Amino acid sequence: MTAPAPTSQAPRLVPPGVEYHRVLAGEKRRIGRGILAIALLFIGMFGATALLSIVASWADGLLRSGGEPGSMYTSPVLLASGLIGVALLIPFSMIIQRWLYGVSPASLHSVESRFRFDLFGRALVLIVPLLAVALSVTEFVEPAGTGVWDRQDIIGVFLVVVLLVPLQAAGEEYGLRGLVFRVAGSWARGRTASLVIGIAMSALVFAVLHLAADPWWNVLYVVVSVATALVTWRTGGIEIAVVIHSVFNVLYFSLGLVPHADLADRFDRSVGAMTPALFVPVTLALAIIVAVVWVRTRRSGPVTTPST
Repeated sequence: MTAPAPTSQAPRLVPPGVEYHRVLAGEKRRIGRGILAIALLFIGMFGATALLSIVASWADGLLRSGGEPGSMYTSPVLLASGLIGVALLIPFSMIIQRWLYGVSPASLHSVESRFRFDLFGRALVLIVPLLAVALSVTEFVEPAGTGVWDRQDIIGVFLVVVLLVPLQAAGEEYGLRGLVFRVAGSWARGRTASLVIGIAMSALVFAVLHLAADPWWNVLYVVVSVATALVTWRTGGIEIAVVIHSVFNVLYFSLGLVPHADLADRFDRSVGAMTPALFVPVTLALAIIVAVVWVRTRRSGPVTTPST
């Protein structure tokens, strides 16, 4: 394996005229380096999450002063620690790309090496109402069981959800539809094979990361991963994928807090937990989003890195 470029060297320029998932591709496929990059990414995430959870458990015990211990879904402190651990995938992805591939960290945002807030804002206008309707249908058809909440806990969890869940979702997108998509996409020579391998690997890692026992939950994870990878490829950046993931997670949490639902039940991933009431509306919403993006880019094709 060729030694990675020293971090003291200036990052190499992003190659011109290439699609988002092909930015790390070169003359050599560097499969070993890619596996190392993926391993380091998740070792960093799980390590940070474990350390943060230890601190959070101690802090939660102090705050409760001998009261009933909280859980990940009822304690704002414990929930925040888990979300921050995943959000750290954003800097981890950028550091690993810079260290192992010598490519500018900013290129993970988009082919323009910046986060395109204009595209992000336009995506919100479509995606927020669409997913709100889809998840409201789910809640109406099959409401989650209710739980017992302390007033301070439910307010604290709500604040944590609004403030940190978008960062957690963005972390997964930068890690999976950013670094993993690019790393796996560099393992093939042709652009089509590169796209297929990149999408398949990001979907596989995304499903494994969530450790669901229910096969239909794993199918939904694959559907979400394929949809977000396709819009990332077509638009040349991570922005719409971040909107999809962030809006879904915030609404999914929030629609549980409104009726004081048992969040542990809502996030159950055991066999039989997934039902058509969730799978069908969400899949249809994702299909609409991908179709809109495809239509909007049908003439230009996938957005590529600047040629000049």
